[in-house]
Amino acid sequence: MTMRKEFDQGLEKLHQLIIEMGSFVESALADSMSALKTIDVARAKEIIANDPTLNQMEEQITEIGSKLIATQQPVAKDLRRILAAFRIASDLERMGDLAVDVAKVVLRLEGQELIKPLIDLPRMAEIVQLMTYESIQSFIQENVDLAYKMSKDDDQVDALYGQITRELYSLMMENPRNITQSSLLSFVGRYLERFGDHATNIGESVVYLVTGSRPDLNV
Repeated sequence: MTMRKEFDQGLEKLHQLIIEMGSFVESALADSMSALKTIDVARAKEIIANDPTLNQMEEQITEIGSKLIATQQPVAKDLRRILAAFRIASDLERMGDLAVDVAKVVLRLEGQELIKPLIDLPRMAEIVQLMTYESIQSFIQENVDLAYKMSKDDDQVDALYGQITRELYSLMMENPRNITQSSLLSFVGRYLERFGDHATNIGESVVYLVTGSRPDLNV
């Protein structure tokens, strides 16, 4: 096997692992929000138990990428592909942690009824789930325009987070009994807002991969 063929196979493995991590994170977020809507503790525990799988995929990416750098000494765009994969894997792993954080909120809500129907939080989750999908698609396609779209989507997420925070604060003021649950639901909003930030970071990594310069899309 030629060195170039071996290198290309390593890059392809990194590519596939990023896609698998993205799919895993999308599912984890959808499952955690579904568990939240119905306070499904059993489902929440499954999400938490499955988290090490994502960590293992990130470790594989680090191992493969580090080996490629050490043995192949890539330059220019080849090197950027590996460095971008490291950054994207790190963001995806953190997104998985945030889905777990939502699941942990479900555990703390066990036995309670929700103080209000969940409308804006699921809407936030839908947007960040789409952002996750599109950020991975931008990586697959090396699509800079799609990567930049993350910034606009993130503005929607931030606006919803502000709206949710104000509403939950009002519920706390109306009835002190709402404080604990309102605080927990506010945490979920924060986790989703951070989720969107990480998707935006992936967009930045894609722009870096394609152009060689990294923009700040989280402004």
